[in-house]
Amino acid sequence: MPRQPALERLGRFTVRRRRWVLLAAVLLTVVAAVLGAGALSALSLSRIDAPGSASDRAAEVLDQQFHTGTPNLVFLLTSKQGTVDDPAARAEGIRFTELLAAQPGVAEAGSYWSRGDSPALRGNDSRQALVLARVPGEVNEARARVGELAARFSGESAGFRIEAGGQDVVFREIGAQARTDFLRAEIIVIPLVLVLLMLLYRRITLAFLTLGIGVFAIVGTLSLLRGVAVFTDVSTFAANIALVMGLALGVDYCLFVIARFREELGRGAEVGDAVVTAVRTAGRTVLFSGITVAASLLALLLFPLSFLRSFGYAGAFVVFTALIGALVILPAALATLGHRAARRGPARAGTFWFRLSSAVMRRPVLTGGAALLLVLLIAAPVLGLRFGLPDARILPAEASGRITAEQVRQNFGQEESDALYLVAPVADPGAFADYARRVSEVPGVAQVDSAAGSFRNGQSIPGGDPERFTRGGGTYLTAIPAQSTLEGDVPAWVADVRAVPAPATVLVGGSPAEMTDWRASMTERIPLVLAVILLLTFAVLFLLTGSVLLPLKATVLNLLSIGLMFGVLVWVFQDGNLAGALGFTATGTLESSMPMLMFCVVYGLSMDYEVFIVSRIREEFLRTGDSAAAVPLGLQRSAPLATAAAAVLAASFAVYTTGGVVYLKMIGLGMAVAVLADATLIRGVLLPSLMRLAGRANWWAPPALRRVHRRFGVEEAPGAPPVPQRVPVG
Repeated sequence: MPRQPALERLGRFTVRRRRWVLLAAVLLTVVAAVLGAGALSALSLSRIDAPGSASDRAAEVLDQQFHTGTPNLVFLLTSKQGTVDDPAARAEGIRFTELLAAQPGVAEAGSYWSRGDSPALRGNDSRQALVLARVPGEVNEARARVGELAARFSGESAGFRIEAGGQDVVFREIGAQARTDFLRAEIIVIPLVLVLLMLLYRRITLAFLTLGIGVFAIVGTLSLLRGVAVFTDVSTFAANIALVMGLALGVDYCLFVIARFREELGRGAEVGDAVVTAVRTAGRTVLFSGITVAASLLALLLFPLSFLRSFGYAGAFVVFTALIGALVILPAALATLGHRAARRGPARAGTFWFRLSSAVMRRPVLTGGAALLLVLLIAAPVLGLRFGLPDARILPAEASGRITAEQVRQNFGQEESDALYLVAPVADPGAFADYARRVSEVPGVAQVDSAAGSFRNGQSIPGGDPERFTRGGGTYLTAIPAQSTLEGDVPAWVADVRAVPAPATVLVGGSPAEMTDWRASMTERIPLVLAVILLLTFAVLFLLTGSVLLPLKATVLNLLSIGLMFGVLVWVFQDGNLAGALGFTATGTLESSMPMLMFCVVYGLSMDYEVFIVSRIREEFLRTGDSAAAVPLGLQRSAPLATAAAAVLAASFAVYTTGGVVYLKMIGLGMAVAVLADATLIRGVLLPSLMRLAGRANWWAPPALRRVHRRFGVEEAPGAPPVPQRVPVG
């Protein structure tokens, strides 16, 4: 007797050992929940840096040789009476600076008064001044200390109103808001999904079972992320992705396995045989779907940026735990429930999708062309896509870090906390006076401070603290940007500063350079990441279908879904449409890492639906041998499930549009639109029209690839169901 397929053996095992499987699942879920409960506190938003870049080396030299670096804590002092130059204000400002510098964890502190009345640190109305501090250390520890200092020193003093801000205050508040959004989303999403599942199944037990698989995927992923966080930085946002995708994939996979189980029961199969058939057929589809989703998200590990790599870890763990839930735990539960999981009433045949796809295939050029035109129209704003760098406006308007940043933006002509550091580890400081003067002439540079003094527009100006720029046989200077520079093309400005000839080797660092190098590091890897995603998903679909054309068609359709999503993102978040309704401030650009993340997630989910639908179409083709008839028959069986899964996923994502962080609003709206359009317009109209035009060529492959598929692919004999082998469940 030929060896049974692995999935069939798995199905029989879960049926025979169902009680042990369910007991192990309960224990594993409890352990994962306990471990995952501490995940949110272990995750963080890592600092923006590009390991090995010029800015990264500059930061290292600044820290080790000059004992300085980019300030990550800023205090804005507003005089209650008079100006910051009044004697009483000056004395209090100096005392505040010295007190801050003496605090544990503070490596250095400087202010308008301690740095020779530097114009860069005084507000335009002379009533505000800045105090800058640097709190070094591991990111979570440093931000915790920054939070303590911000809380301690903010408030009212004798002469000032004191407000905290700066890079780490903003990132700390983003992380806190993301955790709040996560908890609120849990409160909303889980009951919402439960209600949708009850309406879909008409069985409360199946609704709770499916939700339980989703919760298993969530807590399993969080516990695994907590383990990874011991060794490397993992973004707080990875928890948000784990919540939505854990539910999404758990629901997706359960829907298809349960639907096939019910279908087999409706044909009169015994409970055990129905479970085994569901695992062998729908389970195969679920497994291939999981591989395609995981391949798309694991590609994020190719980026040298911990922020994006976090989502690669989360994606792999979500797929792994959802597959365990759908292929091991769910079959054991179905074997236990038996006919209590059967449909109530007659099976819904999906006649809408049958009629729609049949109508589309009668006029494939007209219907497909109209759908394509609509998709391209919605995607059109992507032609105006502009990438920018993040700032405090990604926070809610009431966040203290944003309030401080906006006051600085409005009342200060320049931004010293975002200065460029031009570092020469080995140099004669006297030879850098002319260099400092020439750097100050670069458009967008408001002020240059150096060992030779301060410069503006090529002219020496009073103020500054020259002594702090020389140490250990080297020197550095700071190029302070104008506020308008930070709202323009920052990478171009950094390139202009770097292009100024220097008398010695100079490394350019500081937050604008770090963000520029971070984006460049990501951008240079994008072709590799895209190639890996496309090749891996093509290979998986080829092994599933044995076709060359179907994976190519799937790629085109996925890219259309992504183009549609990007068009919505540009129209809403870049151009500011719906800003009032969604509660955010448009900056005129999009931060570049979010679209890359969303590309990988949406591409994987689009392939998820593609695998579900095409695998059922292929099954009908193998059964009937009729390529044209297989499409509406396959859609009749699979499209209702894909649409239901997309509705649940879209509702889950849409909850994040109510969050406080713009990034999460982008993810929520963009992905909700993408998955709904993909499961309806793309798969319901464009897919059948293209398959009708291709005819039997849909299943073509050259002889060499056919041999590859016969050896390594998954092949089933057309119209030959396996010989029934009753599996006892009593």
